[in-house]
Amino acid sequence: MPSPDLAAPADPRPVVRLKFVGFWDDFDPRDNYLARLLGRRYRLELCDDPDYVIFAYVGRNRRDHRKYDCVRIFYTGECIPPDWSACDWAFTFEYTAHPRHFRLPHWPFYVEPGRLVKPPDHDPEAILARKTKFCAFVVSNPLCRARNDFFRRLSRYRPVDSGGKVLNTLGHRVGDKTAFLRDYRFTIAFENHSHPGYTTEKIVEPMLVDSIPIYWGDPLVGRDFDTRSFLSAHDSSGLEELVDRVVEADRRPELRLEMLGRPWFRDNRVPLCADGERILDQFARIFTTPVEPIARCRRPAHVLGFDRLPAEMASIGRRVRRRWWKTFRNA
Repeated sequence: MPSPDLAAPADPRPVVRLKFVGFWDDFDPRDNYLARLLGRRYRLELCDDPDYVIFAYVGRNRRDHRKYDCVRIFYTGECIPPDWSACDWAFTFEYTAHPRHFRLPHWPFYVEPGRLVKPPDHDPEAILARKTKFCAFVVSNPLCRARNDFFRRLSRYRPVDSGGKVLNTLGHRVGDKTAFLRDYRFTIAFENHSHPGYTTEKIVEPMLVDSIPIYWGDPLVGRDFDTRSFLSAHDSSGLEELVDRVVEADRRPELRLEMLGRPWFRDNRVPLCADGERILDQFARIFTTPVEPIARCRRPAHVLGFDRLPAEMASIGRRVRRRWWKTFRNA
């Protein structure tokens, strides 16, 4: 029997009883960005009788948060604002002064933010020499007309290699998107929607392999990222001018060298919205601030089911857009 002096010290992290609900179908509740982040300070007890539910509005179980009357924390990677009749706290892309909201765009789920901080020995000339191909495009959602239109416009100048489901030019889908983007000078990085604050993995995946993003989506993207390091549609008068800027950068290596020499982030620092310690501080506020859970409030909106309307309308909208696309494509 080991000596008491040699016994392992007790884990000092407080226990948090938690459940993830309504995330995408292959979401792993034990291995994801939020679980790993929370694990730095807390011992997570994932259970069916939680004190806190972190929920999203996607996947087959997107309505399951209604089963729980504990504190609800809304998270979204989609262009959906928080519905305060359904949640007590929220992490979304929105810029809002609501006291129980934290702006957390979706891209840290895909790329650890620190990996985009450029080191002192960053060598843009060596990167430029490795880029042997023109432009990549990997998209599975066909519903963004601006994205599809830009792909066609840029392809008139030089063929764009599309390795995704949409407008595929390779004859097959690429298995490893990061590896695919690595050889390209540019990547079309358009979001599904354009909305202030809404930035996803679209912009950071090409940055990770030093492929210059051609970006459209968040008109305030310059608050987090240095727009001198990529080509932003929000610095152009329209898509045709953006095409002209891409063509000029493709023909003038010195312009690409200048962009590659700039940091991806403003001041080469992880933006506050993706700072892990600040996110954990917000969770600390959530776990230590007593609130009456919205799920236990018997307000007319809840009694009559009106709190369900935002999620239902968003779901209907997505189905209508998919139907429109299928009809239009097959016409």
